[in-house]
Amino acid sequence: MSGFSRRIVVSGFSRTTGVHMTWKLVVIVATLATAATVSTQVLSTPKMTSRDKGLTQVAGLKVGHFTLSERPTGCTVVLVDGAGAVGGISQRGAAPGTRETDLLDPLNMVERVNAIVLTGGSAYGLDAAQGVVRYLEEHKTGYPIAGTVVPIVPAAVLMDLGFGGSSSIRPTADCGYRAATSASDGPVAEGNIGAGAGATVGRLLGGRDRAMKAGLGSASISLPSGLVVAAIVAVNAVGDVIDPTTGRVVAGVRTADGKGLADARVLLRSPLPPRDAPLPGGNTTIAIVATNARLTKSEINRVALMADDGLARAVAPSHTTADGDTVFSLATATWQGQADVTTIGALAADALSEAIVRAAVQATASGGLPGARDLGSVPSRFK
Repeated sequence: MSGFSRRIVVSGFSRTTGVHMTWKLVVIVATLATAATVSTQVLSTPKMTSRDKGLTQVAGLKVGHFTLSERPTGCTVVLVDGAGAVGGISQRGAAPGTRETDLLDPLNMVERVNAIVLTGGSAYGLDAAQGVVRYLEEHKTGYPIAGTVVPIVPAAVLMDLGFGGSSSIRPTADCGYRAATSASDGPVAEGNIGAGAGATVGRLLGGRDRAMKAGLGSASISLPSGLVVAAIVAVNAVGDVIDPTTGRVVAGVRTADGKGLADARVLLRSPLPPRDAPLPGGNTTIAIVATNARLTKSEINRVALMADDGLARAVAPSHTTADGDTVFSLATATWQGQADVTTIGALAADALSEAIVRAAVQATASGGLPGARDLGSVPSRFK
């Protein structure tokens, strides 16, 4: 602020000579240049790895999708190699649709999970997890007990019923089985696929007439030490998707003419037009963050909690009564370095916020709703 004050004093002189004016301009330009440098430093974030793989950058994880052809909906499955990974959860949305989440509590016995399912179809979509259970049983993967194995498969749903077709069309156990069958450790497909096929954002004013298409995104961060932290997310939020590096809206509530972005943050502070309230449980952002570090069950739950801050940075508003926001976490222990939970949790938040932005950027127009590329709101780093 001191530099700004000096500028005011100088420009307040009475008539000046040409030389004096030149000196004034140098001061102003230098001040502005300094401010720009500070702004850049404040908004910079840790550099993501090249987007070769996304979540599968974490060794030991495979991702598979199945997207229904009858209408835009589907499921996404994350399989864990071997005996599974230590799992955790942060569940802050007011309207969750989940399965097998109580066992992720550090107070409870089972530590490792064999797969996690993200799916459309609201509560009906939880059936997809049973197909993954069947796939894992066939591969003799699960918690060993009574001479057999019981696959541990937590899941979370988003509400996309009726988008682009009949609400009776939703993911089934067969969809989950087929997604598991297709799982690979290759680059994660993004956009209108799997759990993101029927995802939308920007429904703060109720209904879909001013909403936009979103989808599924994934991102990873790798450190020179070998530590990897990554995220995958299906974004179906009542709020807007915000790019944390700039604070700008990427996708969300559109203006009345449908050609621009209204900005939910502004709408919440303004007299709102007549609207229907967002349908309770009608939205939801569901995600998985993962690391190759070796962590305890308590530690990986802390990572999930910290990662949830990345959701709050990239979705505004988040954790509403209309959302069932849920973030799972996994630690595969394929890296033997010294694990620092604070570092991993902070990186998980960064990876998740980037994955959320990618979910909006990679989505394409569907069901009569435009994507970010249609409105020209894609951040420059993706162009």
